[in-house]
Amino acid sequence: MIVRAPGKLVLSGAYAVLEGAPALVAAVDRYVVADLARPADLVTEEVQAAIDAGALDRAVWFDAAALRSAAPAAPAAGPSAPAAPPLEASRKLGLGSSAAILVATLAARAAARASTMATAAAAAAAVGQPMPAWDTRALFLDALAAHRRAQGGGSGVDVAASVYGGVLCCRLGPGGELAVTPHALPGRLAVEVFASDASARTSDMLERVRALAASAPEAHRALLGAAAEGARAAVAAADVRALVAALDRQVDALAELGDRAGAPIVTPALRRLRPAAAAEGASLAPSGAGGGDVSIFVGAAPPSAAFLEAARASGLERVPMSLGAPGVHVLDAARPPPAPRV
Repeated sequence: MIVRAPGKLVLSGAYAVLEGAPALVAAVDRYVVADLARPADLVTEEVQAAIDAGALDRAVWFDAAALRSAAPAAPAAGPSAPAAPPLEASRKLGLGSSAAILVATLAARAAARASTMATAAAAAAAVGQPMPAWDTRALFLDALAAHRRAQGGGSGVDVAASVYGGVLCCRLGPGGELAVTPHALPGRLAVEVFASDASARTSDMLERVRALAASAPEAHRALLGAAAEGARAAVAAADVRALVAALDRQVDALAELGDRAGAPIVTPALRRLRPAAAAEGASLAPSGAGGGDVSIFVGAAPPSAAFLEAARASGLERVPMSLGAPGVHVLDAARPPPAPRV
């Protein structure tokens, strides 16, 4: 049995989501694949945390290459990806590979525990769930707890995207609970993703921002407040122009936050390219914690050839992917994956 779980792209709300602001996150059509028939050759910290908590009995084999390479993702039953992708396949792109590995593993073992495939398929068909049926809410909570335990906290939006799929609005409650609802982005929206050869550890970036909160609490509060206002405006945006403006407000605030904290949230390459994106009516923003990894071009039309050339000259490479992929599911070539449900 093969199960696959999508990666994620944070569109809005980075950093501010930890203070209760809404975040927009999309599942992308690049997947971690887990195969129950093959022994695990690596156990991630998140999977080990699930085993330690009793949510998982053992690890399974997985392939996360599609979330760690800028090359186009290979079809599930088609030819493999190019042998020499533009970026090293071993380096994360910031697409939530650790969460997707954990979710795919938990779902694969949950599927295996079904008494028979026939019973599971009948149950799944009755409620419109993926085949075989599993308790999606329980899967989400188990994955969220293990992921936070392994990483020392975090919002969990990457776990939500991997479990539920689609485009989601996520809000972190005062007790750490994560509220997740489907979200409709404005129509006629173009989103292009770029990978950088620069990278930063999310935990290091967050630690620097926390240090700023301790040393300069008023500045920290003001800048995260400005980012939160932009995050709320992004959720309320009814058209592309409003969404672009909301993203730009967040990038401005996060750039200053990074400067004050000594964390390169908005990299020099993005700063150089932002005016060119603005000239095309678009926003160029870091996705997630920033510091490199992936960034997003969001506008009413794809970037021009001139922008793409300028991006390449700045070390940014376009990464093909689509937003709104289905959540974790058993890979069944005979039919398409189920529609995402929250």
